[in-house]
Amino acid sequence: MLQNLKIAVVGLGYVGLPVAVAFNQKYPVIGYDISKERIQALMLGMDKTNEVSREELKRSTIVFTTDPSDLKEAGFIIITVPTSIDKENLPDISALEQASRYVGEYMKKGAVVVYESTVATGMTEEICIPLLEKYSGFESGKEFFVGYSPARILPGDKKNSFTKMKKVVAGQNKEVTEFLALVYGSVVAGGIHEAPSIRVAETAKLIENIQRDINVALVNELALICERLKIDTQEVLETAGSKRDFIKAYPDLVGGEGIELASFYLANKSEMVGHNSEVILSGRNINDGMGRFIAQSLIKKMVHDKISLPDGRVTVLGLSFKEDVPDLRNSKVIDIVQELKEYGMEVQLADPYASVEEAKRYYELNVQAHQQLKPAHAVILAVPHKPYKEAGWKQFESLLIGQQGIVFDVKGALDATKKPDNIQLWRL
Repeated sequence: MLQNLKIAVVGLGYVGLPVAVAFNQKYPVIGYDISKERIQALMLGMDKTNEVSREELKRSTIVFTTDPSDLKEAGFIIITVPTSIDKENLPDISALEQASRYVGEYMKKGAVVVYESTVATGMTEEICIPLLEKYSGFESGKEFFVGYSPARILPGDKKNSFTKMKKVVAGQNKEVTEFLALVYGSVVAGGIHEAPSIRVAETAKLIENIQRDINVALVNELALICERLKIDTQEVLETAGSKRDFIKAYPDLVGGEGIELASFYLANKSEMVGHNSEVILSGRNINDGMGRFIAQSLIKKMVHDKISLPDGRVTVLGLSFKEDVPDLRNSKVIDIVQELKEYGMEVQLADPYASVEEAKRYYELNVQAHQQLKPAHAVILAVPHKPYKEAGWKQFESLLIGQQGIVFDVKGALDATKKPDNIQLWRL
């Protein structure tokens, strides 16, 4: 049944590319992306997301293309383009709409189209399917078929890869759901969960991310309280964690595209049906304020140490939204940097994985090489990339003026028991 299947993946970012490579182990795959730069790099074996190795790309037989007409050759089309929010925190699905239009224009009769992008409940059936019908001239459910299978790939997580995690699938009817289970199950070893409807699968994806947002918001609020109580948040959590059923979460800068997106998407959808979200948006507000809190806490400590703010210099280590990935989109580190600059301080920024060009394009910031950093009054270890964790306390000898000063270990990555006496340590 699947021996003649040809698959197309639309959108080759940190989700789409691993999906394409996995399916290419068994099937011919077309990899489509709107970016010529991205396609050229992949054809040369280079993946800037670091999700797929050069060796894997060289072994693959994926046909990379920027020509949407190539999609007509595929019978199974997976759409993995990013979705986002606008300045009002409302859904921005312009990329998804464009992808649906291209797929609609060129898909063949009988094709199965699967969406993996994060969407609000109902978007697949209320927005995407009508677009596919409009641009194809085909009738959904009779001349082409649609499903939803939410992405669960986490950037930088090599242990829980696409093929190892359980995959949720849902189709517009039982037969489509079973076919999705068959296709995905042919490459996913982690198992398949057949959701009862597309709307259930869409909402399940949102709550997966929202749960993380709320869990971290709780301990972030605990960090705000502990700062005022003058006790260590990490010690409180370690002690509470001795209880068998305590759910472990740690203070963090919750950035990236997925988590924030899910919270606003579901809150917006709930408002549309007459319910004002309280818990979801309260948690998001706490998480959105953590960068400002970190910056202002540092400012208070510098004032206490009689450091002139206009003459102060702070080094921030890490700009990406999480450790060991190069993705700068929606990084909450930027909130720290902007707040410090509001007080006239000199801020140096370093990140071993970040693209200098993307940092300039996204945030108008200069990322410096580690060896170019001048000694500073304070260092914020914002994103504990592997090189920073491996360097440990030794790295601060060259990063701090006179080998002494303040170190803000945002995520508690440093061993506090080995802290040099001449360094003041603060952590969330």
